[in-house]
Amino acid sequence: MKFISWNVNGLRAITGKNFCEEFDKLDADFFCLQETKLQAGQIDLPFLGYTSYWNYADKKGYSGTAIYTKHTPLSVTYGIGIDEHDHEGRVITLEMDEFYLVNVYTPNSQSAEQKGELPKRLGYRMEWEDAFRRYLMELDKKKPVIVCGDMNVAHEEIDLKNPKTNHMNAGFTDQEREKMTELLGSGFTDTFRHFYPDATDQYSWWSYRMQARAKNVGWRIDYFLVSNRLAERLESASIHQEILGSDHCPVEIVIK
Repeated sequence: MKFISWNVNGLRAITGKNFCEEFDKLDADFFCLQETKLQAGQIDLPFLGYTSYWNYADKKGYSGTAIYTKHTPLSVTYGIGIDEHDHEGRVITLEMDEFYLVNVYTPNSQSAEQKGELPKRLGYRMEWEDAFRRYLMELDKKKPVIVCGDMNVAHEEIDLKNPKTNHMNAGFTDQEREKMTELLGSGFTDTFRHFYPDATDQYSWWSYRMQARAKNVGWRIDYFLVSNRLAERLESASIHQEILGSDHCPVEIVIK
């Protein structure tokens, strides 16, 4: 089975940038999208052979997730069951026969209001991290979990081009990195690092500024994590840096 995850940074915008062609070429069993920035009924993109599920943010033009799947789920859940965290369209869970698939768009901790301060939404981000980790661990007790999406953190220094100058910026604070370490320590495998533990210059997001993508000055903040007991069934993990259209590129795993 092939799984794709892609932060599209606005689905309406990316449809004019070969999105449908790339979708067809990737030919995934499950195609997870983040930052769709849609409300119900704003766009209709039926792909032959796929059923789609959508979680919309209350705020218009903000956040949002979707999953296209060739396989019929046993059940579909929107959010993580905590009202404080369930108004921004950030999580969709498909229960399949052998696993759960969780698509997530993790909240960005946002820039500090003044130089020298912590990112302004870091406190909320820490609450989210704990709640989301507990949610995944409860699922994992029932059956293995595949979680993917824009997790808005570069875990280690090799996961971004300029770690020293970005230290304590949103997405590379000690606190966010520690939460990813804690999540992995709770029984999950970073699939890309499973295959490529020391690979550098492998990024999934680039700023629109300063020709960052052309220079490959990026961050790896889009992930597939799997329950440790699924790791032996992984066949491949890849980052499609060649695919344009968003400030993120698709990431992929193939699993038996």
